[in-house]
Amino acid sequence: MATQIAQVQQIFNGYKQNVARSLRDTNKPWTKFFDTVEEKTGVDRVNIFFGAAGFCALYLIFGYGAQLLCNIIGVLYPAYISIHAIESSTKQDDTKWLIYWVTFGIFTVIEFFSCLLTSVIPFYWLLKCAFLIWCMLPTEQNGSTIIYHKLVRPYFLKHHESVDRIIDDGMKKAAGVLKSD
Repeated sequence: MATQIAQVQQIFNGYKQNVARSLRDTNKPWTKFFDTVEEKTGVDRVNIFFGAAGFCALYLIFGYGAQLLCNIIGVLYPAYISIHAIESSTKQDDTKWLIYWVTFGIFTVIEFFSCLLTSVIPFYWLLKCAFLIWCMLPTEQNGSTIIYHKLVRPYFLKHHESVDRIIDDGMKKAAGVLKSD
């Protein structure tokens, strides 16, 4: 049991070091914010981050407007970074964020038609927020990349020709209707 606790502590400490490195990375948009807050409060930015994350988690469980907070977290940062990706000269970051938005869009459509999810699953907004954060993690194999390559891409490659034909036929019929008016 003691070795398992030591392993968990080691994993947590590794995660904490990664968070600390990311919070101090001058290329990240949040670094200036954490510089200011850390300077004014005297509290280490890692503790501020974990405190804010804990508060958000509690709010997503018990707070009014948890859906709004969850959707702000799932849209605000990815939208900001997507604009940076559009303005950058490399294609790799564009692809990464397009994959996120495809995953986000599919999840949103599924969620819309499964409104039962939000009322039946306990802590739904916390779970959804954790899922969206997993999908946007700044790692090579984040959630959206895994979902895209394991589920979305194979399905797309299997069915895209028939969907393209249906869309083309629909466009031709719409054009014919518009021309006859």
